[in-house]
Amino acid sequence: MELLHDLFFGNDAFWGGGVAHSVLILALVISAGIALGKLKIAGVKLGVTWILFVGIAVSHFGMRLEGHLIHFVKEFGLILFVYSIGLQVGPSFFSSFKKGGVTLNMLAVAIVFLGVIVTYVLYLITGLPITTMVGILSGAVTNTPGLGAAQQAYSDMTGIDSPDTAMGYAVAYPLGVVGIILSMMAIRRIFRIRFDEENKAMTDWEQGGSSREAVRISVSVKNPFVDRKTVLQIKRLINRQFIISRVLHENGHIDIANAQTPLTVGDRVLIVTTTDNIDFIVDFIGDRIDMDKEEWERLDHQFISRRIMITKSKLNGKHIGELKLRSGYGVTVTRVNRAGVDLIPNHGLQLQMGDRVTVVGSEASINAVSKILGNSMRRLNEPNLIPIFVGIFLGVVLGSIPIMFPGIPQPVKLGLAGGPLVVSILISRFGPHYKLVTYTTMSANLMLREVGISLFLACVGLGAGEGFIETVVYEGGYRWIGYGALITILPLMIVGIFARKVLKINYYTLMGLSAGAMTDPPALAYSNGVAGNDMPSVGYATVYPLTMFLRILTAQLLILCVA
Repeated sequence: MELLHDLFFGNDAFWGGGVAHSVLILALVISAGIALGKLKIAGVKLGVTWILFVGIAVSHFGMRLEGHLIHFVKEFGLILFVYSIGLQVGPSFFSSFKKGGVTLNMLAVAIVFLGVIVTYVLYLITGLPITTMVGILSGAVTNTPGLGAAQQAYSDMTGIDSPDTAMGYAVAYPLGVVGIILSMMAIRRIFRIRFDEENKAMTDWEQGGSSREAVRISVSVKNPFVDRKTVLQIKRLINRQFIISRVLHENGHIDIANAQTPLTVGDRVLIVTTTDNIDFIVDFIGDRIDMDKEEWERLDHQFISRRIMITKSKLNGKHIGELKLRSGYGVTVTRVNRAGVDLIPNHGLQLQMGDRVTVVGSEASINAVSKILGNSMRRLNEPNLIPIFVGIFLGVVLGSIPIMFPGIPQPVKLGLAGGPLVVSILISRFGPHYKLVTYTTMSANLMLREVGISLFLACVGLGAGEGFIETVVYEGGYRWIGYGALITILPLMIVGIFARKVLKINYYTLMGLSAGAMTDPPALAYSNGVAGNDMPSVGYATVYPLTMFLRILTAQLLILCVA
């Protein structure tokens, strides 16, 4: 019994009860929290956030870790979490500002800053410490990195930790998840939204939104002006983005096209282009004909089509034109698939590790090209640890640089949350341009992220458990739930009504916007279930990178400017 007591509650003769005690408590909190996170409450799962509540519970009953150990594990877990998030969202961070993404991101920015304004007004009215209010804000918007950034900023400024920040987060979080969903339901009821109308709008959006993805068409050459002109000459005349993959001559002979292949009237060609270019290309060359992929494959039985994966690190960042696959190996690259999207393989397209290129040619030629490109899943499964730890090193350095702003008494630091996030976004986006291999499999990224957030939440809970019940029950902490509800619902309703009434944004996209502006996966899961399509996910992914960055930054600014 004494051994069990020492394991669970520690022993003063050892540092925090010893290594065995520390590992046991962390493992207990994390495993129990993850198990509870699989349960649904009113149809909603809180996921890994249960780790925080389990940590609070075991800490309340006396199971705690040594203070320095908690601080180290918490900060290291936070670094792993935000760095893996940056690797995931980095490639889409800058592209999310293009076209319709600008509008969605501006709406998300409005939600973020309205939440900050509501928090500051409540701080002035209630007289609660700003550390508590920032914790309530982070919980109300379900943003754990913001919690970490606020705690770290306060610790850097004062040299002490603030457990009331974690308490505010834990109290406000559950209703934060529910409040997001309630806001979505309220918007639907206010505008009497009908899903059949939204589905029609979604169809129209998809037809326009897919205009940049690669499609295959068959065309019969009819225009005398292109007779005997080469593919290169035609491309210069049209000045549109397309690839002519194969040419079927009138005599039944079929060729893999290259830049010097001539077209004659009567030829039939297989073209890969984008939806918005189809009409122009067809009108210039001839008439569109109905020949599907299977017909072409039956005709060119001497050729094969294969999808090859880029797994050689020396190809990372190279342009397709540099490989000279047509002239050197007699094969044609017809598509490049990156993250599930088919891209037009023009000469200037930069390749990245993990890209899947579709090539057409003879079997011998394709086998040779496979060796050139790699096509080895084993290489992708090997982790590229150097960019990860170099990025973390640079992120910690960047996060430690003080930045002075006029009117702010204390210098602002990106901290251990913001620094690694910024560096990981930049590395994942621009690394391939400088031959830096940043590719990690989705499973590896998810493992890194989940380990980091689990360690962070466990330590936050273990550090906040002492006095948590007394604060909530006897010191007015129950009122924090109402404050959190206001911070959650008011910005979502104001922006949601404006977006729907003035900007006429599709309800499915609006649900994704709301979930993304609150960086809340449970709300996204609910949105996807209601919509039955991927539009909420598109809206979520569009605003998530910028929102995550702003949540981390504004949490720190509130602490530094007001505390």
